Amino acid sequence: MALFIVYCLHAVNFVLFIFAFQNYSMALNSENKLKKLIVIGDRVLIKPLKPNERTASGLYLPPGVQEKEKVQQGYIIKTGPGFVIPLPVENESWKGEEEQVKYVPLQAKEGDLAIFLVSGATEVIYEGDKYFIVPQSAILMLEREEEM
Repeated sequence: MALFIVYCLHAVNFVLFIFAFQNYSMALNSENKLKKLIVIGDRVLIKPLKPNERTASGLYLPPGVQEKEKVQQGYIIKTGPGFVIPLPVENESWKGEEEQVKYVPLQAKEGDLAIFLVSGATEVIYEGDKYFIVPQSAILMLEREEEM
């Protein structure tokens, strides 16, 4: 009985979260809908490319075939700050109290074409568009337009 009550409480909290998220997302318009998203840690937000509907020989593929591929590609829309560098535990009297968190930046940058493993990605539907949240470790290769 107690397990059922706990389950119901979690379900109610989830419904309240979804309701609050829907109300929050309604305030966003198409111009700023991605500006308010914050990607955490070493993750990137990727908008997948539309899969080819035909093979090289001209055969039409059913809609679910490309989605079952182990590797997909898409453009990086937003990136997280990177890997957190742990702060030393020492309490030195000469150090300031306002130590800023430091990060090792990611190799991926916004606008890069990324080829990534779907097994390491999390699929998200936001404002009717499909995105993947992918950790940097699941990205196999990047294509960047800038010159080296």
